[in-house]
Amino acid sequence: MPFNGEKQCVGEDQPSDSDSSRFSESMASLSDYECSRQSFTSDSSSKSSSPASTSPPRVVTFDEVMAAARNLSNMTLAHEIAVNENFQLKQDALPENSLASRVRHIVHQAFWDVLESELNAEPPEYEHAIKLFEEIREVLLSFLTPGGNRLRNQICEVLDTDLIRQQAEHSAVDIQGLANYVISTMGKLCAPVRDDDIRELKATCNIVDVLRQIFHVLDLMKMDMVNFTIRSLRPHLQRQLVDYERTKFQEILEETPSALDQTTEWIKESVHEELLSLSETALTPGAKNCSRPRLSPTLVLNNSYLKLLQWDYQKKELPETLMTDGARLQELTEKLNQLKMIACLSLITNNMVGAITEGLPELAIRLKKISAVLLEGMNKETFNLKEVLNSIGVQTCVEVNKTLMERGLPYLNAEVQANLLGQFSSIEEEDNPIWSLIEKRIQLYMKSLLCLPNPQKCMPPVPGGLTVIQQELEVLGSQYANIVNLNKQVYGPFYANILRKLLFSEEATGKAEASSSTN
Repeated sequence: MPFNGEKQCVGEDQPSDSDSSRFSESMASLSDYECSRQSFTSDSSSKSSSPASTSPPRVVTFDEVMAAARNLSNMTLAHEIAVNENFQLKQDALPENSLASRVRHIVHQAFWDVLESELNAEPPEYEHAIKLFEEIREVLLSFLTPGGNRLRNQICEVLDTDLIRQQAEHSAVDIQGLANYVISTMGKLCAPVRDDDIRELKATCNIVDVLRQIFHVLDLMKMDMVNFTIRSLRPHLQRQLVDYERTKFQEILEETPSALDQTTEWIKESVHEELLSLSETALTPGAKNCSRPRLSPTLVLNNSYLKLLQWDYQKKELPETLMTDGARLQELTEKLNQLKMIACLSLITNNMVGAITEGLPELAIRLKKISAVLLEGMNKETFNLKEVLNSIGVQTCVEVNKTLMERGLPYLNAEVQANLLGQFSSIEEEDNPIWSLIEKRIQLYMKSLLCLPNPQKCMPPVPGGLTVIQQELEVLGSQYANIVNLNKQVYGPFYANILRKLLFSEEATGKAEASSSTN
């Protein structure tokens, strides 16, 4: 039985050492600013690193658009299979009581009613039943491996439709016997998860119901086979994913030259922010008067990735090179926002009543659980954050007072409780200092993660104030680093060429400004 429910256990998206070296090579010229200008401007990059053409725009045909769409679909599917070990296909179920569902039920019921009337007629009419067995035979044969010749020959011999028609003409066909053989064969080929379905088939007496259920179980077995194939392909896709995705994206780029426009703007925004930051540093009193500072391409790219943790996924379009990870990044950002809120609440609680509850880790765990439960779904538009924060404040006061009572200490006075509720409710306000502090520290932690060669083996220390969410933050940070590192592996040549053009463009602008100021 080739698909007996076994499961491959693979990492989500671990790049190999060879992949890491390929990315390092593609970014080497950008990470070393001591090298000559010629190393950047020479045409040393491969064709895959050319994000846009300087030639005039050309007309894109419908066939080219469809080819690009197919490449994107294939690339997205391969990426999802490789990085998501839980990925599997499911049967498309129509919504219950929908028009389409009712129509399908009526049509199917009509078919089976006709079949039943034909088999109960005198003499019985077997033509439709024979066609069903012909379809069943083809499905059973599709489940066999290339070496299953013995069972293949047996299926073809027993379900020989020409022979069955001859038997029907002489009223010698045994429909029930054929159905029993099919059920027995399905039991040999199915996954263990379908054993209960096979037992139900064997217990069914009405031949029409048997045939109907046979097709239902065969559909389930088809899906089992598809998902088994996906699990089998996953290790191979993971080994070839970097080259495959890069090649497919290059094909998309050849069909649609504007396929890197959003990516270029995404990186360009970080370049401008870094230039502004360096300019402000240079103007700081006491700073040394030096030549125009040079940007680090690695720093610019990492800061671009950090922007994804604050991205508005509902209103803002993702860069093209991150489309395949859009859903994962959005889910990750939503979880991170919840962790930020929990850290803020914990920091306020410690500042307000920390001296009273010091040395009570159980209380901190209870308060964290309460916050996590009440903040579930906080990224939905219908979520009333102010109301929830007030509820968390009330619950926090209740838990603290309960703990104080157990220790024989007086309750929190009304002023402290009101102050605690007020600070909780103020977190949602714009530019709240507590939120800004926690967000800055989390950004610093994530930034340090991106600078590590292998964050799986050595996690950076968690900044102060984030201890309460340390475990969740490390897991989430590891997932984020995996997504970023794999993305760098695949699209490194494209990023290198974009950065080369943007950085030299900014450098040329800076020199022109310096020249005009001296004149």
